Amino acid sequence: MALSSSQVRYLRSLAHDLSPVILLGNKGASDAVVKELGLALNQHELVKVKLSGGDKEEREAQIETLSVGTEAEIIHQIGHVVVLFRRNIDEPKIALPR
Repeated sequence: MALSSSQVRYLRSLAHDLSPVILLGNKGASDAVVKELGLALNQHELVKVKLSGGDKEEREAQIETLSVGTEAEIIHQIGHVVVLFRRNIDEPKIALPR
């Protein structure tokens, strides 16, 4: 699902006040973390994740693993925090602008 720029801006504004739901540790983005993130995305649709330390390439690899593993859209990434969005087809909770 491709999001328009106005939809991305709207989701970024919603994510501003969110606290990170998933905190990655030293092991990074494991299969268990991807599974838990998938459950969190089903529940909330918009999730903030705090990445573990490391260099930029390591963080980008973690983000790639999380987004591909959960089929989520990357809304925003700044420093060690990334915001992911996946629409809940059965029960949408967030009404996106057109």
